[in-house]
Amino acid sequence: MINALPWWIEVPVGLLLLLSGGFALAAAIGVLRFKSFFMRMHPPALAFTLASWAASLATILYFSALEQGLALQAWLIIICLSLTVPVTTIMLARTALFRSRTGQSNEDVVPPALGQP
Repeated sequence: MINALPWWIEVPVGLLLLLSGGFALAAAIGVLRFKSFFMRMHPPALAFTLASWAASLATILYFSALEQGLALQAWLIIICLSLTVPVTTIMLARTALFRSRTGQSNEDVVPPALGQP
């Protein structure tokens, strides 16, 4: 049987999970709504990361209260996301920019390369 937690723990956990779902929904709508790849990169990079932060914080709060001690295993998720998401986003952007400049893609809005007038 699952131990019941006090309401003052369950309410913030529920709010953090709702916030996480809202961020994920906003990111999904942004991916569907935007037309170019460069615009579509930002919703997943920003909103999904915020959604993961909120879900991880809810996990930390819930399991810390359940185990009556500090449960910090979910911080590994946050640390990995903080390190990998910016690197992945930059690599995807550079690849798309290279493909657009070499004519392998049909993106409309591509900034000129540095050093070209």
